[in-house]
Amino acid sequence: MTPARWLSVRHLRPALRFPPSIVKMSISTFTIPRDLNQDVSPPLHVSCAAELSREDLLRFPAFRVWLTTLQRSLSRQQHPSHEFSKDPYVLHKIDIQAVDYFGGGRLGFLKLKADVSNGNGETLPGSVFLRGGSVGILLILQPDDVPHSVEEEKRAVLTIQPRIPSGSLAFPEIPAGMLDDSGSFAGGAAKEIQEETGLTIPQEELIDMTSLALQSVAEPNDGETLQKAMYPSAGGSDEFIPLFLCQKRMPREEIDSLQGRLTGLRLHGEKITLKVVPLKALWKEGVRDGKTLAAWALYRGLKEEGKL
Repeated sequence: MTPARWLSVRHLRPALRFPPSIVKMSISTFTIPRDLNQDVSPPLHVSCAAELSREDLLRFPAFRVWLTTLQRSLSRQQHPSHEFSKDPYVLHKIDIQAVDYFGGGRLGFLKLKADVSNGNGETLPGSVFLRGGSVGILLILQPDDVPHSVEEEKRAVLTIQPRIPSGSLAFPEIPAGMLDDSGSFAGGAAKEIQEETGLTIPQEELIDMTSLALQSVAEPNDGETLQKAMYPSAGGSDEFIPLFLCQKRMPREEIDSLQGRLTGLRLHGEKITLKVVPLKALWKEGVRDGKTLAAWALYRGLKEEGKL
C-alpha cells in the first residue's frame, strides 16, 4: 500500500491559535440519492469538513457498498416481524470528518459519522472508518516427500511487517491486502500472495473458505445482504475480509528457503519478512491478528466437516 496523506479537520485549522469564536472551518454540504439504485425521496444530506466532492464520494466503491448495504438492512424494518418495525430507524444525514488519499490522488479511506435514529429520538452508534474490502490468505505448504494426509508436516506462512496503527514494527499475520477497485476476490488474493511471498499461485487453485462455510449457515430469505466475508471490527469499520486457503506441495528445501525472506513492495513502504511456522502452532503465532485466528478456525472447522 502506498503512503497516504490525511486531510482532516485538524489539518484545516489555522497555524496560529485564535479564540474558538473566530476560527472558521471550511465545510461543504451537498445531497446524494438515499438509494443509489433507485430514485427514493427525500435525498440524503452530506456535510464534509475535508477536500471531497460529491462526484468523488459517489464513485468511491467502499462508500457505495456501505450505503447500499445499510439501506437494505434498514428497509427490512418494514416487515412486521422485525424487532424495530414499530419505530424504525432511519439514516438522516452523513458527516464526513476526514479523508485519506493514496498515491496518485486515489481516494483511500473515509472517517464519517452516520446519524441513524428512530422517531423516538433513540440513536444507534454511527462512527465509521470506511475502507472497503480486503483479502486474507491461509498459505499452507507441505513437503512433497510426505503423503498428502500428513498434517504434522504442514507449515503456514506468516508475514512480519510494521503496522503503525497498532504501534508495531513487527506484527505477525497471514498474507493479506486491500482489494483494488476492480477484479475478483480470488484475483486479489493471488496478487497478494505473489507480492508478499514471491510465490505465483493461479487464482483457480484458491479456496474461498468464508463462502464455503456460509453454505452451511441457514439464513432467512429476507435476511441482511452482507458480504461473504468476516468483519474484523464491525463496531467501528466497514472492512470485510474473504478468507482464502492455498495449499501447495513443494520441495522441503524451497519451503525452508522462505524463512526470513524479505518481500513486499518495499519501495512503497511494505517491509515484509516471511516467517514459516508449523500449522498446528499458527493460532499461537498469530494470536493478536483477527484474520489469522479466523482463517485458522475456518480451516479446522471445514476439515472437521469433510469440506476440505
